[in-house]
Amino acid sequence: MNKKLIWKRLLIGCAWVICLGGLVVLMGFIETKKAAVVCTAVNVSIPGGQYFIDKQEVDHIIEAEGRSLVGRRIENIDIQGLEDKLKANPFIEFAKVYAEMDGVLQVEVSQRQPILRIMNHYDMDFYVDQHGLKIPLSQNFTARVLVANGFIEELFTNRVDSLHTRLAKDLFKTADYIRKDSLWDAQIAQMYVNANREIELIPRVGNQRILIGNADSLGTKLNNLQAFYKQVLPRVGWDTYRIINVKYTNQVIGIKNENIKADSVKAANAAKQDSLKTKRDSSQIKL
Repeated sequence: MNKKLIWKRLLIGCAWVICLGGLVVLMGFIETKKAAVVCTAVNVSIPGGQYFIDKQEVDHIIEAEGRSLVGRRIENIDIQGLEDKLKANPFIEFAKVYAEMDGVLQVEVSQRQPILRIMNHYDMDFYVDQHGLKIPLSQNFTARVLVANGFIEELFTNRVDSLHTRLAKDLFKTADYIRKDSLWDAQIAQMYVNANREIELIPRVGNQRILIGNADSLGTKLNNLQAFYKQVLPRVGWDTYRIINVKYTNQVIGIKNENIKADSVKAANAAKQDSLKTKRDSSQIKL
């Protein structure tokens, strides 16, 4: 083998050993310096526009032992333990705690985002977040989200938990679809589960209920509903139907409002009686 090639490989090997050794020494120096660093401040960051939990409550969680973190050595602070305490809060989805070289303890908290509020058949009230997890209500903040009530049997044990019943999963799927569509997000005010355990949508405009049944083929059902809104309701009036049934993907069934029908019959009868009265009055005049 060429001696130059051998020496070249030896030099490269030595360079790598020196670099690794230097890196180990540097890391050891950093750790030694870090161990001597004292916490000078705690910076809490809570991004987002919904405030189930505020800075004061985060401070309370991380200083639950009654000892302030400021002034303590970083090496004596259980950073992993602080993260675990924060993650145990039902309103916190993600938490990260780390120390800067200047002694500032950074606390980053990400809150859960509710998209649905369920009031079940047993007077239990809870939110469902964007991942389909049940979370409790908050005393600090009331989220403006879609509300579902009626014959809902999904239970809540006041802790973060997944949805168990098919109906609750359908409610979540429907709420998630609606919030992602600007048209239906503006139009749908509430969801109701009737005695047949079928989902009804209650719109902001009009007195009718929209029967979708379940969350299957939501896109097709709501496209059919949109076509019905554009082609039929402007001609017959928004209060003509009390129920618009779109649970069958190939048709839309409108069930007329009985009050309107009754009013029409009443008006027709009144007009008939007026006509008869006019005839009688006319005949008397002739006599």
